[in-house]
Amino acid sequence: MADIEYSENGSRHRHARGTRLLGLLSYGIAAACLLPMLAVVLAALTGGTDTVTHLAGTVMPRYLGTTVLLVALVAVGTFCLGVGAAWLVTMTRFPGVRLLEIALVLPLAFPAYVLAYAYTFILDHPGIVQTTLRHVTGWGPRDYWFPEIRSTEGAAIMLILVLYPYVYLLARAAFLQQSATAFLAARALGSSPWWAFYRVSLPMARPAIAGGVLLAVMETIADFGTVSYFGVQTFATGIYTSWFSMGDRAAAAQLALCLLGFALLLAVSERMQRGKSKFYQSGQRQTARPAAQLKGGKALFAFLLCAVPVFFGFLLPVLVLVEMGLDSEQDLLSRRYLGFIRNSLTLAGAAAFLTVAAATCIGFYKRVKPGRQSASAAYLARLGYAVPGGVIAVGLMVPFAAFDNALDAWMRATFDISTGLLVTGSIWLLVAAYMVRFLAAALSAYEGGQSMVHSNIDAAARSLGQSPLGTLRRVHLPLLTPSLLTALLIVFVDVMKELPATLIMRPFNFDTLAVQAYRLASDERLEGAAVPSLVIVAVGLLPVILICRQVGRR
Repeated sequence: MADIEYSENGSRHRHARGTRLLGLLSYGIAAACLLPMLAVVLAALTGGTDTVTHLAGTVMPRYLGTTVLLVALVAVGTFCLGVGAAWLVTMTRFPGVRLLEIALVLPLAFPAYVLAYAYTFILDHPGIVQTTLRHVTGWGPRDYWFPEIRSTEGAAIMLILVLYPYVYLLARAAFLQQSATAFLAARALGSSPWWAFYRVSLPMARPAIAGGVLLAVMETIADFGTVSYFGVQTFATGIYTSWFSMGDRAAAAQLALCLLGFALLLAVSERMQRGKSKFYQSGQRQTARPAAQLKGGKALFAFLLCAVPVFFGFLLPVLVLVEMGLDSEQDLLSRRYLGFIRNSLTLAGAAAFLTVAAATCIGFYKRVKPGRQSASAAYLARLGYAVPGGVIAVGLMVPFAAFDNALDAWMRATFDISTGLLVTGSIWLLVAAYMVRFLAAALSAYEGGQSMVHSNIDAAARSLGQSPLGTLRRVHLPLLTPSLLTALLIVFVDVMKELPATLIMRPFNFDTLAVQAYRLASDERLEGAAVPSLVIVAVGLLPVILICRQVGRR
C-alpha cells in the first residue's frame, strides 16, 4: 500500500513539474511575441518627432490614403473572386469543374512581388504587349493610352490574384458544410438560385468568408515587395525609407506604430462587427444539395469565370518567368546562387523548426491545463500574424540594438574589448522575427491535428505513469506527425517568400533568394530576377500541392 501511495505521489510530482515547465515555456514564447509590439510603442513614444512631423505634413496623408485604398480594393476583389469561384465549383456542374476546383488554389504559390515582376515584363512600355501594339498600329510612344501597371490599382490586382485562394478555400469549406434544408426552403418559396445564395447561403458562410478576407487584408498591409517595386507609397514602404534612407529609427518606429494600429483596428473591427452573432446549421447534414447542371453558354461562362484567375494568377506568370529566366545570364548553379539558396534554406529550416516547436509547446500546454492563462498565452502567440513583418523587424531591432550598444560600451570601458553587434547582427534575431510572424499559422495546424486526439488517450497515458512531457513525446507527437509536417512546410515556405523583415534584419552580406530577386528587379534587371523568383515559386508549390490533395479528397 505504501509503495502504491509513493508511486502515485511521484507521478503527481512529475506531472506538476512537467506542467510548470510547459507553462514557463509557453509564457516565455508569448512574451517574445508581445515584445516587438511593446518595443515599437515605447520607441515611438520616446523618440524624437522632427522627422515624423515633417512626414505628417508631406507624405503621411498619402501613406494613409494609399494603404486604405489598397486594402479596400483587395478586400472587394478577393471577396468577389474567392466567393464566386467557391460557389460555382460547389453548387454547379460544368465541364472541367473538378480540375478547376483544385487549380484555383495554385496562385497561392506566388508571392505578390514575383507576380509583379512577371506582369511588368509583359505590360510595361518596353514589354511585349505595348511593343506589339505599336508595331501593328504604327503609333508612337505618345500616340495612345495604356493602363499603367506600376500603380496602386496594378498593385491591388497583383495582390488579389495571389490572395483570393484564402477566401476561396474557406468559403468552399463553409458551403460544403452547410445543410441544404435552408437553401431548399428558400427555393421552395420562389427564390431564384442566386437570390437564395445571397439571402441564405452567403450569410451562413459569413464567418468563414470574413476570416479569409481578413487574412488577405493582413497580407496586403504587410506587403512591401509589390508596392515598393511599383512605386506605391504605403506605411510599409515608409518604414523602410525612414530606417535606411533617413537613418531615423524613431520615425520608423512611429510609422510602424501607425501600421500596427491600423492592422489591429481591422482585426478588432471585424470581431466587433460580428459581435455575438452565432451561425448554426439547421436540418440534417446528410441532406444533399442539388447541383445545377450548366450547359451551353452558361457552362462556358462559369468555366471562364473560374479559369481566368487560374490563368492570370498562375499559368501565364509561370510561362513568362520561364521565358525570362532562359534569356537571363543568371546561373542557378553558380557559387553565388548556391550561397543564396543555402542562406534561404538555412533561415527557413531553422525558423520552421523553432516555430513548430513553440506552437507544440503552447498548444499542448493549453490542452494539459485549460484555462484563462493558457488561453491568453495562445492568444498572444497568434497576434504576430496580424503584425506586418516590417513592424516586427523594427520592434526587435530597436531594443536589441540598444542592448548591443550598451554591452559594447561597458566592455570597452571595463576590459577595453569591443563586442560589436552580438545579437542584432546575427541570423537568430531574424529567425525569432520569423517565429513571431508565423507562429499563428503553425499553431492553427497543430491545434487542428490535436483536436482529433481524444482526451481519453491523455487519461490513459497518465494512468500508466506518464508525465505531460512523456505523453507529448510518446503519444501526441507520433499521432500528430502529419499535422506537424504540414506546419513545418507552411512556415518553411512563408519564410522563403518573406521580404520586409529579411531586408531590414538580415546580417551583412547574407542575402536570400527573395532579397536577390528584389535587388535585381529594383535595378530593372527583370530577366535576372526571374531565376530566384522561379525557385521561390517552386518551393511555394509544395504546400499548395498538399492543399490541392486535401481539396481533391473532399
